[in-house]
Amino acid sequence: MAVTRMDNMGIVVDDLPATIAFFRELGLELEGQATVEGDWADRVTGLRDMRVEIAMMRTPDGHGRLELSRFLAPRAEVDLRNAPVNTLGYLRVMFAVDDLDGTLARLYAHGAELASSEVVQYERAYRLCYIRGPGGLLIGLSEELG
Repeated sequence: MAVTRMDNMGIVVDDLPATIAFFRELGLELEGQATVEGDWADRVTGLRDMRVEIAMMRTPDGHGRLELSRFLAPRAEVDLRNAPVNTLGYLRVMFAVDDLDGTLARLYAHGAELASSEVVQYERAYRLCYIRGPGGLLIGLSEELG
């Protein structure tokens, strides 16, 4: 058997409404929101008495999804939001955009900041940058050139 698709990527956040607004501005669509709790959720995650608010965001092409989670119980124990880009484990998600400068201008209004001091061009193929979004989330943006 083989993987048939990547269903979603999960990101734990501390401000769900601000993070939803940020990803909407980026162009993702909100599919739905719910509160998840109960014995089945405890068994899946391995957390006791888990209670989490989730929002499922979908990319415009309909293929990619982000599951944004704000844990009400138990509280998050480790904070990697300001970890350097060479930290082991999940660190960032990358989105392709059609207008990097316009996208950045819109996201700055939602508190985004460049993670480095500049947007970089890779050969004649891409313009790339990392930004810090809501709560310090590291997000990559790339614009294909030509």
